Amino acid sequence: MWIIFAIISAVGLGFYDVMKKISLKDNNVPLVLLLNTLFGTILMSPVLIESVMGGHYGPGGGFQGNLLILLKSVIVLSSWILGYFAIKHLPLTIQGPINASRPVMVLVGALLIFGEKLNLLQWAGILIGFASLFLISRVGAKEGFSFKHSKWLWMSIGATMLGAVSALYDKFLLQRFEPLQVQSWYSLYQFILMSMIVPILRKTHTHAAETPFKWKWAIVGISVFLTGADIAYFYSLSVPGSMISIVSMIRRGSVLISFFYGVLVFHEKNIRAKLIDLCLLFVSLGLLVLGS
Repeated sequence: MWIIFAIISAVGLGFYDVMKKISLKDNNVPLVLLLNTLFGTILMSPVLIESVMGGHYGPGGGFQGNLLILLKSVIVLSSWILGYFAIKHLPLTIQGPINASRPVMVLVGALLIFGEKLNLLQWAGILIGFASLFLISRVGAKEGFSFKHSKWLWMSIGATMLGAVSALYDKFLLQRFEPLQVQSWYSLYQFILMSMIVPILRKTHTHAAETPFKWKWAIVGISVFLTGADIAYFYSLSVPGSMISIVSMIRRGSVLISFFYGVLVFHEKNIRAKLIDLCLLFVSLGLLVLGS
């Protein structure tokens, strides 16, 4: 049963990336992200209302709990801001594989932060994972997205690294709070933070703030698919006997949906080279699972 929910989560994440690409095309990134955080908070509002009615203003109801969740919101929102700008300007067949390399970065973080020891298979998975990132950057250079000249490529890498930091931080948070409490309160704090960021961007007259906003129903789809994917993910992990390494591997399969959507709908280029890179990435993730 937990594998089924992990697959549901992966499908949700795949369509979440597609909805982001559709929503951000020729659109205002900060306002799309603001609406995303608003709709995400609305979807999680039943949990928030139940928590407040029970006298708990935040996870555990204490100042420290709220501070820990606020930090989670800052990390995730920073990742989203970088990721939204990246996915607006990068092809899905480049951005998707970069994002799918997150488990590799999580394992590196676990090695550096928690002092975890890696076996031979895990080391092989990490090396192949970074090799796949190098190859995708080579393919991207052919399309004008090189590390030397493209800030969007670096934003995508930054978003993935912050996503890995968030995953490592989740390991700390979920030992102290209920998953839905974490998800609901960090959604609310994200909306509050983004509500303060958007006016600041407008006052600075940046290009991002000056881009006209266009309403698209796909903006609602971003929040719906992400919330559904996260709920399925947390439920999968709550089932006795579930394996986080397998669940993480299945969730990264979401890249297949965004990748083939980019091929079939957006008719993106250099598909053969990108497909080879994608296969290398899945070999890397498979080695990480076997090594775990």
